[in-house]
Amino acid sequence: MTIRKMIGTILISSTALLTLTACGNGSGKAATKDLGLENIEFPLKEEASLKFMTQSSPISPQDPNEKLIFKRLEKDTGVHIDWTNYQADFGEKRNLDISSGDLPDAIFNAAAGDYDLLSWAKNDIIVPVDELVDQYMPNLKKIYEEHPEYKELSTAPDGKMYSFPWIEELGAGKESIHTVSDMAWINVEWLDNLDLEMPETTNELMEVLEAFKTQDPNGNGKDDEIPLSFINGAGNEDMKLLFGAFGIGDNDDRLVVDNDGKLDFTADNPEYKEAVTYFNEMQTKGLIDKEAFEQDWNTFLAKGKDERYGVYFSWDKGNITGMNDKYDVLPVLAGPTGEKHVARTNGMGFSRDRFVITSANENLELTAKWVDKMYEPLQSVQNNWGTYGDEEQQNIFEFDKENKMLKHLPLEGTAPGELRQKTEAAGPLAVLDEYYGTVTTMPEDAKWRLDLMKETYLPYVNNDNIFPRVFLSQEDTDRISKIDADMQDYIYRKRAEWITNGKIDDDWDDYLAELERMGLTEWLDIKQKGYDEFTKKQS
Repeated sequence: MTIRKMIGTILISSTALLTLTACGNGSGKAATKDLGLENIEFPLKEEASLKFMTQSSPISPQDPNEKLIFKRLEKDTGVHIDWTNYQADFGEKRNLDISSGDLPDAIFNAAAGDYDLLSWAKNDIIVPVDELVDQYMPNLKKIYEEHPEYKELSTAPDGKMYSFPWIEELGAGKESIHTVSDMAWINVEWLDNLDLEMPETTNELMEVLEAFKTQDPNGNGKDDEIPLSFINGAGNEDMKLLFGAFGIGDNDDRLVVDNDGKLDFTADNPEYKEAVTYFNEMQTKGLIDKEAFEQDWNTFLAKGKDERYGVYFSWDKGNITGMNDKYDVLPVLAGPTGEKHVARTNGMGFSRDRFVITSANENLELTAKWVDKMYEPLQSVQNNWGTYGDEEQQNIFEFDKENKMLKHLPLEGTAPGELRQKTEAAGPLAVLDEYYGTVTTMPEDAKWRLDLMKETYLPYVNNDNIFPRVFLSQEDTDRISKIDADMQDYIYRKRAEWITNGKIDDDWDDYLAELERMGLTEWLDIKQKGYDEFTKKQS
């Protein structure tokens, strides 16, 4: 999902909330309601039902109960889930259902922004869950006690929790798998065919791309090679990684944290301008994919499968060009000053919005205990990746009964993301670093990616900290969303214009003034305040 699409979703959600206030009475008493089962132990002696709303991939079953993972859960708990599952336009359909007043018991994979959570809580659409965690959820409570940062990130500015999180640790600190998102992949077969060395600088990359364009590296006699491709503003498939060669670098949030804890905006500095100018030179030489600024995922993927790219960007090459030896990771390039730098993303394996309980729920204890099963280590691992023992389709795991451990199976050429969508539960879960080697093995593709990062990128990640998923107030969240809605789109639009047409020197001062008019200083102040408050509580 691009930044613009994410911002659009936030705006749709926030606008729809104007109609949602009729669903709550503002009493704040919903959390005490429990008219159903008490002193629950699984499996139940008599089956009970809960109504959940959720979303899933179009390639997964329309009814989640067809997934083996949910079949097992129903057998283990005696709880049948009556699902309303949307496989497209989830945010809009979710809000329409809520505004109709016909609330489910809970929303699984809720995809709620912070503004949504706080507004729903204010209007008694959802209930606070603090007491439920303390009374009925020993698995999650233990995680919060041992990892207090996740409890803090799950706690709203009013001191209450309104949702249950997704947590996935894969490496720690700078060695987290989330430290770099848009890895660059270069066609080493083309390098060999043209007897070229692996580029080590931005100038050498330019020369290699020119050779890819002019010397028919695939040897078919056609002018069908694409020296460099990306999807403009599309996160993992964007080309921001290369901005680090020119200085501070860039990431999806346009925000880095220096080692003194000061937040720095990335898209208003001379280094950013220099990087854009470098890409404009590529464009002028015809080295950038003609569709880079307009293509969608499917178009990008199709050309990757045909191995038409000299260099492209993605989380890993497996989903684009396959796990073969034709592409390898592009080394960190030295820029004009000779320095090498990789801007750290603000990615972390955490989102606080994976499950909310609505005020219509009359079985809070039952629901809380069902959700707490999601945080059992073996269950969380399956929720996150998929399950084992499925006789109808490929499995992610085999279960080692002797060691009570889930072991990842070879992917055998299957794209990992696609297999996960078909078999996982997602939703609320926690996979902690200490689970690897005890509860599960590390996924083959993840370990491979981490090893590559350690060899190539991590030595040049100079920032010790990230901007975490700080839970801002409703007022600050609303203000940030409104600024982002204009500012982020403007930044991507101007970047595309400058790369395509040049003239960044002519426009630069007006660009900086426009960012300020849109609220850049206020945006930075709000985020700095949130960061300072969060880190103070962690010290």
